[in-house]
Parts: sequence; C-alpha cells; structure tokens
Amino acid sequence: MTFLVLLGAPGAGKGTQAPILADRLGLPHVATGDLFRLAVHEGSAVGLEARRYMERGQLVPDSITVKMLLDRLAQPDAGGGAILDGFPRNLAQADILATALAERGSAVGVALEIEVPEAELVRRLSGRWICQANGHVYNESSHPPRVAGLCDLDGSTLIQREDDRRETVAARLAAQLSALREVVGYYRERGLLRTIDGLRPAAEVTEGLLAAARGAVGPGARSSEAKGRVG
Repeated sequence: MTFLVLLGAPGAGKGTQAPILADRLGLPHVATGDLFRLAVHEGSAVGLEARRYMERGQLVPDSITVKMLLDRLAQPDAGGGAILDGFPRNLAQADILATALAERGSAVGVALEIEVPEAELVRRLSGRWICQANGHVYNESSHPPRVAGLCDLDGSTLIQREDDRRETVAARLAAQLSALREVVGYYRERGLLRTIDGLRPAAEVTEGLLAAARGAVGPGARSSEAKGRVG
C-alpha cells in the first residue's frame, strides 16, 4: 500500500483536484473533515468524543483524529492506498502518520503540494459574496454574478460576511500557512515532496499532480524519485 498526501492552503484548489485524482488514480479520497462530519452524524463513539471538542470551539486532539483516520484506512477500498486530504496538518501529525502506516507495512509515497502565493490565496478567499435573500453563493474570481452586487437568481443584494473580509482572511491564513510550511518541509527533507504551480489552469494542475503521483507510486518507483518540482 502507498499513500498520497495532498497539501495546500485553503483556496489553493485541493477541493477541486482531490476528487479528480481519486478518480484517475483509482484511489479513495479520504478527507478528515468529511470523516469528522460522518462520525458525528452517525453518533459513533469517536464521533461523540470529537463533537465535545468541536462544540467548545477547540481543536480535536491528534489521538482522536488519527484513530478516525486509521479506522477509515482499514476499510477494503483503501487496501491499495488512498489520497489523504487535510492530514497531516502539523509536524506531530506527520510523525504519527508515518509511525502508524509503518506498523501496517505501508508508507506515504509522495506528498503533493499545490503552491499558490499568499496574496492570491487572500484574493480568492476574500472574493466570496452571498445573496441577502436566499444565501446563493458567488465568488469574484471563480463564479461572479452577471450584474455586480446582485444575485442572478433572485436579484437581491449581495453581502460579504465578516469572516470573508480581506483583513479577516489574511489573519486566519497567516496562522494556517505557518503549520503548512512545516509539514511541507517535513516531506521535502524526506525526498517525498513534489510541488505543482497552483496558478496554472486547473487542467494543467491536474496533469502535474497526476504525473508526480504516478512517478512516485508506479511500478519500480523509489521515494527519491518524488523529490523536485513540476512546473
């Protein structure tokens, strides 16, 4: 089994690329955010434990996150590996993941980073607007309204939430990028990192990610082959 780690800041395009990679590579897409939501919805023991932290606005401890992740990776569809999205988020999680996979005779085969400059990330994330009447969502860069400031569907005024304002986005992103850079460095030091230019058109980003993934996990591939940059 070989596992792929998909890295990128919010707004880098992981949400777009992960399902495409899963389909093209024939591997399940395992997102920790989805696992939390499912576990809480189903009311499982680990879900209830995670929910207590989430309701208090606290981070779920690594021990709970890892248990949930490993339970998912033990399912039959992950027998040949998986694409991990949203994990690891810090150095401690990266070490825990490496140890847990090694105990199962597996490892991370490649870490795929979608790299986008911070200024562009802020622009993308702060471009979200929502219609006042029914909550229809627009984005200045990816899904703008036909008439600026008005909803295409009901004509109501578009407003921007406080969380989506540029200053708020920039502050939140700065904290997230610090941990991401450490994880990127962790995989770079181990020769497992491949970086793809996230400013390219989405289709080109997809092809860059696929080339890096196949080169790392294909027949006869070695971990040292995963080092370098695409683009």
